[in-house]
Amino acid sequence: MAGHGGLVGSALVRRLEKGGYTDLLLTDRQDLDLADGSAVRAWLGRHRPEVILLAAARVGGILANSRYPADFIAENLAIELNVIRMGHALGVRSLLFMGSSCVYPRLAPQPIKEEHLLTGSLEPTNEPYAIAKIAGIKLCQAFNRQHGTRYLSVMPTNLYGPGDDFDLETSHVVPALLRKFHEAKAEGRDEVVVWGSGRPRREFLHVDDLADACVVLMEADTVPWEIVNVGYGEDVNIAELAQLIGEVVGYKGRIVQDENLPDGTPQKLLDVTRMRQLGWQPRTSLRAGIEQTYRDYVLQRSSRSEQPAARC
Repeated sequence: MAGHGGLVGSALVRRLEKGGYTDLLLTDRQDLDLADGSAVRAWLGRHRPEVILLAAARVGGILANSRYPADFIAENLAIELNVIRMGHALGVRSLLFMGSSCVYPRLAPQPIKEEHLLTGSLEPTNEPYAIAKIAGIKLCQAFNRQHGTRYLSVMPTNLYGPGDDFDLETSHVVPALLRKFHEAKAEGRDEVVVWGSGRPRREFLHVDDLADACVVLMEADTVPWEIVNVGYGEDVNIAELAQLIGEVVGYKGRIVQDENLPDGTPQKLLDVTRMRQLGWQPRTSLRAGIEQTYRDYVLQRSSRSEQPAARC
């Protein structure tokens, strides 16, 4: 498991342990730099995994992508190349690569099918990250074609859930809005400003539902595709999402859309026909998932505030 400490990786660990998988190979970022090819080869050579779940990546929202485009493309390319290539060199026949719905064209037909990949221009606000993920998909396909491996690419929609990143510099829209509304309520502010017009439509999937889908794919005798979308099957606009999050948090002030800030892709709804054919469907409603994520955020804040201050 590469990336077990992140939002997706930690959900996969929870699901695998619940399913009775006990021989999980995990390592922290401090102990293994996945961008270091020689370190990756040495670690894989020592542990010899049978299956690799590649959930590690540098991720972030529009703000982080716009500030650090070189980091997003370079780090993700390095991680993918090292893990996929070294894994194959050491005999790993089965690998699951975590992609992203941002790999699809900005103006792709809705809902987006897997075959829409590389049929149009990407969304400029996250193009470097998307190109790195597309390279990972193509790398998996190339190994399958040349070496007969079973390397599968999963395209999740926008994810959220326990263990999310609530840093406003790097977070995605759900955790960012949860924090904004929580702090506005705590400070008694009259309004919360939300990026963009509020009109773009987004699909949101609880990360535990994604983990369930990944286990379905891993355990299937055969998967007749190399790319599989995983989504909720419905979307909402950002204004509706902000209203829902405000209700969950209990914020009573105004919600203001700042149309001077970028919207990103107008709509991004995935076609999930392939996963449905395998018998999977999401179980967590958007409201229930956001309520759970908010409880996790409050618990995180509470545990940090209870920690003793460091002594100089």
